[in-house]
Amino acid sequence: MIDPFGRAITYLRVSVTDRCDLRCVYCMAEDMSFLPKAEILSLEELDRLCAAFIRLGTTKIRITGGEPLVRREVMTLFRSLGARLGQGLNELTATTNGSQLAKHAVALREAGVRRVNVSLDTLSPELFTSITRWGRIEKTLEGIFAAKAAGR
Repeated sequence: MIDPFGRAITYLRVSVTDRCDLRCVYCMAEDMSFLPKAEILSLEELDRLCAAFIRLGTTKIRITGGEPLVRREVMTLFRSLGARLGQGLNELTATTNGSQLAKHAVALREAGVRRVNVSLDTLSPELFTSITRWGRIEKTLEGIFAAKAAGR
């Protein structure tokens, strides 16, 4: 695929959900209305879509959201895409707020994820809770440390 400026398109960001377990003041209202689940692509549909982009020359896919790790069974998508590494796909990454990362770090590594972008606005526990409305920085830090340990 080539964009209107003649550049090859090789990078795809895929949002797997509009949901998140935090309500950061700059991102979401405290009382959010989310899309009905029937309007969100299934994981199988997302996998087929990504496969089509890989066939068209996409070499890097970043899974994002909302918070992708709150999507039920999202690891099936990571595993399926990870199986395509070295077969057209060169890199599979994720962006997360880190709150669910401790639970998924090892599985992400096993699926082929080698880079994770963690959104962290502050190291101050009080400011973190204020920004996220109810988040606990300890969960995010625990996730970062779990990802580091899984990547060794």
